[in-house]
Amino acid sequence: MEGGVSTLDSIIEAADRYLADRDKVRESAIRLSRDVVRLSKMVINSIYSGDLDAALKKALDMDSIVSELRGLLEGYPDIYYSGLVYNALSEYVEASLFLDVVSGRGLRGFEELGVPLVPYLQGLGDLVGELRRLALEKVRGEDFEGAWRLYRFMETIYLGLSKLNYVEALIPGVRHKVDVARRLVDETLALLVDVESRRRLQEFLRASRTLEF
Repeated sequence: MEGGVSTLDSIIEAADRYLADRDKVRESAIRLSRDVVRLSKMVINSIYSGDLDAALKKALDMDSIVSELRGLLEGYPDIYYSGLVYNALSEYVEASLFLDVVSGRGLRGFEELGVPLVPYLQGLGDLVGELRRLALEKVRGEDFEGAWRLYRFMETIYLGLSKLNYVEALIPGVRHKVDVARRLVDETLALLVDVESRRRLQEFLRASRTLEF
C-alpha cells in the first residue's frame, strides 16, 4: 500500500510540473498572440495612412513574433492548433496579404508565411473586407482604375475560396467568411458600376454643354 501511495505521489508531482510548465507556455502564447494582433492592426492602419515604409517595418516585427510563437509552441500542438492562436494567426495573414496587395507583390501562400492552412484561409477571407474598404478610399479619391483593380482581387479571392467545398470541421469558419465575401463582392461591384455610370453621365453632360457653345 505504501508503495502505491509513493508511486501516486510521484505521478502527481510529475503532473504538477508538466501543468505548471504548460501554464507558463500558455500565458506566453497569450501575450505573443496579443502582440501579433496589435501589430497586425498597426500594419493595416499604416497602409491606410499611406505610410508603406512603416507598414513594412511593423510587418517585420510581426513576422518575428509569429516565429517566436511558433518556436514556443513546437512541443505544444494542442495550444498551437487552438482558437487562441488561430485567431491571432488569421489576423497576421490578413495584414501580411494586404501588404502584399498594396506593395504589388504576389500573394504569399500559407507555407511561405509559416502558418497552418485553416488560419491562412480565414485571414484570406477577411482580406476581402480590407480590400473593399481600400476600394472605397480609391473611389473617394477618384482613382477608379485602382478601385477596379482591388475589386478584381476581391472577386478572385471569393471565387477561389468558394471552390473549397468541405465540411465545417475541416475548415472551421471559412464557409461563413466565403458568404460574407460574396456579399462584399456584390456590393462593391454594384457601387463601382453606379459610380462609373454617374461619372460617364457627368462627362457626357459637360461635353454636350461645350458643344452647345
